Amino acid sequence: MQEEMHRCAAHGTPRPESSAVRAHVPGAFWGFADSWDAIFRNGVCDHTIKELCRVYISRTVVCEFCGNQRSEQATTAGLQEAQYDELLNFEASDKYDDKQRAALRYAQAIAWGPSTISDPDAFWAELHKHFTEPELVELGCAIALTFGQQSWIRLLGIGHHQYMAGSAASMAPGYETPDDYEAKTGSEEYWARS
Repeated sequence: MQEEMHRCAAHGTPRPESSAVRAHVPGAFWGFADSWDAIFRNGVCDHTIKELCRVYISRTVVCEFCGNQRSEQATTAGLQEAQYDELLNFEASDKYDDKQRAALRYAQAIAWGPSTISDPDAFWAELHKHFTEPELVELGCAIALTFGQQSWIRLLGIGHHQYMAGSAASMAPGYETPDDYEAKTGSEEYWARS
């Protein structure tokens, strides 16, 4: 567990603060860590798609802890910070391609239910146009795991820079230090205020 906690501090997503809570129950700790590694960091679906959906869920449920993190793996693969900024307006934004929009509609439907789907046949046809069945299963599991964890973390009120302090791993630009984090979250332009 210590090795995984140091990995969280060095590379994040998840950050050590949330992993420390799960560490109270080794089965919960490893259940999440192993699932996260298998279906978020690895797997058959494009990681950048999973990252966009992860942060979309963060933004839609206003989980500040997760919404202020970025996957280093997705950044290395070319995901741009500007793509995070318009997630809640993904339908109208020119920052996303058709595949990304389809995945974000899937995340929206998982988070907010079937009422978000006006034409179920067209919805599934579009998803199958862009994703294989294994990719849809993995993406759905990643979104569901994200949605549940973020809802719980939000309830617990976990914050950054509270455990294994000094690590900036996977923090969004401008949130890397405790002082920067306080300044960003206190700003009138802070994403969670709008």
